[in-house]
Amino acid sequence: MTIPPTYPQLLLIGGPTSSGKSALALALAQRLNGAVINADALQLYREIPILSGQPSLAERALVPHYLYGARGVAESASAAWWQEAAKDAIAKTQAVGHLPIVVGGTGLYLSTLLDGISAMPEVAADTRQRVKDLLDQSGVGAVHAALAAIDPVAAGELKPRDQQRLCRALEVVWQTGRSIRDWQGQKQGAWPGAIKTIAILPPKADVYKKCQARFDTMMDMGALDEVRAIESAGLGDHLTALKAKGIPELRAHLRGELSLAEAVRLAKLKTRQYAKRQFTWFTQQWQPDYVIGEMVTADNTSLLADGIGQGLT
Repeated sequence: MTIPPTYPQLLLIGGPTSSGKSALALALAQRLNGAVINADALQLYREIPILSGQPSLAERALVPHYLYGARGVAESASAAWWQEAAKDAIAKTQAVGHLPIVVGGTGLYLSTLLDGISAMPEVAADTRQRVKDLLDQSGVGAVHAALAAIDPVAAGELKPRDQQRLCRALEVVWQTGRSIRDWQGQKQGAWPGAIKTIAILPPKADVYKKCQARFDTMMDMGALDEVRAIESAGLGDHLTALKAKGIPELRAHLRGELSLAEAVRLAKLKTRQYAKRQFTWFTQQWQPDYVIGEMVTADNTSLLADGIGQGLT
């Protein structure tokens, strides 16, 4: 079976963590002869399949899955890198007449397919090191001051303590002599074909409750062992993968800085805060073709997939 010409060339599914995105993507891929392509920044990392909620090996065996566990935690995974990797996976899926289904909660990744990505230049290693040296020696306030001196517009739009974005903006202006805002206004690589988008936006209370229960399940499955293995590797605290969804709190526990109960409590809090930010992005930045206003569960997944499949024809 190949996808009929009435179907879109690409299907995008987005929403907050724990809302059921992966289950719906799998059900749709089975129904529509599709492949699932990951658009979740954390699910790219092979060392944290439990903490990032990656599909199980059994689920991956049902239909092709791409970009799950594709990077190591010590490797960078920029939106530009993801865009190229996702386009390659899409091309492979379409080459055999199947439907690419891109699913994830990282809005920046999804927007690179919808709208393209800024034509941001590469920053040389020595420029990046200059910024890092300034940060290490004088703190984030000095980075903000250096940026304000040569790019006051960008400095004024960023929070004075937003270390990651301030460093990035300073790297770009030192490297190119142009504001990061100039580069961000030049986008390229938007998907040229037909796209349908789905947002899963259940009541926030339902998502928060599921986040709590899901983290307990992750702990039962061995999340602490995942973090213990990362900790034993002696990786630097600056790595993006080590800052998200429970990892800093569990690392603090392993270092004797927090009890396990307190680490879990804080990790759940950070997960809820992350889900809230995702809600904000998907409600303010996206205009989906379909909105699912309930949690995707074992009881309704097939029904939802059937309804969406029928709507695509």
